[in-house]
Amino acid sequence: ELVLNGHPEERLPNTLNLSFVGKEASVALGGITGFAASTGSACHTGEREVSPVLAAMGLDVGVAMGAVRLSLGRTTTEREVDRAASLLLDAFHSA
Repeated sequence: ELVLNGHPEERLPNTLNLSFVGKEASVALGGITGFAASTGSACHTGEREVSPVLAAMGLDVGVAMGAVRLSLGRTTTEREVDRAASLLLDAFHSA
């Protein structure tokens, strides 16, 4: 199951936070090469605990531990987005 974290419309246009319910994001992301993704904010890099922001939003631990944060840059192409989506889905199906 895939869940969008945050408001569906009132959000930054270049940032996406979603959860793979029942999966641990840090484990699944460990096997992906070729693009960058995060399991939390930049100030909490490397920690394997629920993001304080996601906890404050009331997310269940099983949802919050599966959270991935993705950001687009000015030069990110549609092809790169499609590739990242494919790699993410493959990694989480395998985890």
